Amino acid sequence: MIAGPATPAANPRKTTTIRKLGPVDATVLSGAVAAIPESVWHAENAAKPNKFDALDDTRHIVFRFIDGPRDWRRAHDRPAWPGWRSTLEPVLAQAVAPYGYARGVYPRVMLAKMPPGGVIHQHVDANPAAKWPHKIHIPLFTNPGVTCFFGGEQHHFPVGEAVEVNNLGPHWVRNTGPHDRIHLVFEYYDADQPDPPWLEPFLRSGGVR
Repeated sequence: MIAGPATPAANPRKTTTIRKLGPVDATVLSGAVAAIPESVWHAENAAKPNKFDALDDTRHIVFRFIDGPRDWRRAHDRPAWPGWRSTLEPVLAQAVAPYGYARGVYPRVMLAKMPPGGVIHQHVDANPAAKWPHKIHIPLFTNPGVTCFFGGEQHHFPVGEAVEVNNLGPHWVRNTGPHDRIHLVFEYYDADQPDPPWLEPFLRSGGVR
């Protein structure tokens, strides 16, 4: 019997709960985000590539995204990226400094806006391209009514504090407060870390796990 490709396993560097990365200065970014017109949120959300039922009414402005759900190494800039790059990159760099990667890559970068009463339903990020990069949140706007569940526990993440979350386990978010919750959400991986041994056989097999 010929063995099939191994099931994609998670990057052992990823957190299995949450990892606090520390404070970042997102003052300039927050000001720019606060000035985004509703018409832009509406148009960008309508064109976003991450249309999943679990996200419910949460809207997104996507700056970078993967080419497909099977390989995090293939990603592209979206139309909003050039105009926002100089504002986003200093914030991203501060957040990922604790990793110490010489050649870090951001395959997915986006803003996520959850309205009052909004919910992201419990789910896991099941696509293989989510197995390897770190998943990082930076709250830009929040309120005490925002609660999220990662790593088996409920959390409230304060503004300006970067945190890596376990996106491969069950997680959810609720906003029971009176104001929008807006996070900068992105992925990050080390281009110098060897690819997992399962990746090339998996891609050759056409697997969809």
